[in-house]
Amino acid sequence: MDIQRFLKFFKVGWRIYRDPLLESSHSSIYYWREQMKAMALFTTTEERLLPHRSTWHTLVNIQIVIFFASMAFGLTESIGDHVQMGRDLAFILGAFFIMFKTYYFCWYGDELDQVTSDLDALHPWAQKGPNPVEYQTGKRWYFVMAFFLATFWSFFLCIFLLLLITSPMWVHQQNLPLHAAFPFQWHEKSLHPISHALIYLFQSYFAVYCLTWLLCIEGLSVCICAEITFAIEVLCLELRHIHRHNHGPKELRMETNRLVKLHQNIVEILDRTNDVFHGTLIMQMGVNFSLVSLSVLEAVEARKDPKVVAQFAVLMLLALGHLSMWSYCGDLLSQKSLQISEAAYEAYDPTKGSKDVYRDLCVIITRGQKPLIMRANPFPSFNLINYSAILNQCYGILTFLLKTLD
Repeated sequence: MDIQRFLKFFKVGWRIYRDPLLESSHSSIYYWREQMKAMALFTTTEERLLPHRSTWHTLVNIQIVIFFASMAFGLTESIGDHVQMGRDLAFILGAFFIMFKTYYFCWYGDELDQVTSDLDALHPWAQKGPNPVEYQTGKRWYFVMAFFLATFWSFFLCIFLLLLITSPMWVHQQNLPLHAAFPFQWHEKSLHPISHALIYLFQSYFAVYCLTWLLCIEGLSVCICAEITFAIEVLCLELRHIHRHNHGPKELRMETNRLVKLHQNIVEILDRTNDVFHGTLIMQMGVNFSLVSLSVLEAVEARKDPKVVAQFAVLMLLALGHLSMWSYCGDLLSQKSLQISEAAYEAYDPTKGSKDVYRDLCVIITRGQKPLIMRANPFPSFNLINYSAILNQCYGILTFLLKTLD
């Protein structure tokens, strides 16, 4: 792992945060991608051609299968203990989510790399706009937001990993960071101390590696949505300042034609983004809903034990927090896209331009009537309205369980 390459995002982010006049030469998604490359798990055709990289990708895939299978096998030891089964199922769902994303982006790594490159290519273009102060303010805000998001997530991930790895030292009847079972009882410390130590080290190292990679791919995914939103804001600003240089009819026509192509480029990037993340969006919707349902079920069943209730309440909040983050980003993207038609209408000036200019503006207005959305068919789009519907559904499940158990 290339530590310097991995930490570059934090170094650049801190310098930009400290100096308001300093600009980054790349967007945040570029640095998220660099972190995944530093971990040797950005599965593109180009990366596989590097020395030993394809072998490492295969080894990671084998390790994650062993990691998941051992946890699933450990579930058989928890049969009869509903609380322990709930904990095991929660970690198994998390492990399955990581395994699915790892294998999924082995197939879609090139497409993800292309979307990232296309969006990063728009980043320096924003420096050449009509109002550099406004561009720089928006660009700085999105970059610093990504930097603090990465720092905040990394800090709590370190705390979680520390608690997870050291849990056998302070949790009664737990001899591994994650409950798992292996053939011939290799996981039993009293029977096989050497194999138990190796399994302990394997779980500790692989949990750190996988969860760090998951943080990077989630950060990349969210920031791709944020960069598309920023591109929409740039388009709106360009439209509102289209008459800034008092262009003649020919130059104005070239400008409107450029903005029509920019709008089309944004739409195409979003369509490809939805295609790339289609499987993972469906999976995370299913995993989040399963974790919330599991948490509600376990908390209601063990409602007389405050410690157990608190554990599953935290799990439920984490699942809802993850879903709310995606819902907010999708909702912000849709709301900003509706401003495109308004900006194009404001750009209309009957005293300037020609019929071709007005036709271009009409094309943008017509396209802008339909909001851009993040979605994975057949599920509804990610926005706060659908998020509220999910919360109502969870509340209905909780009410039903309470009435049934009482």
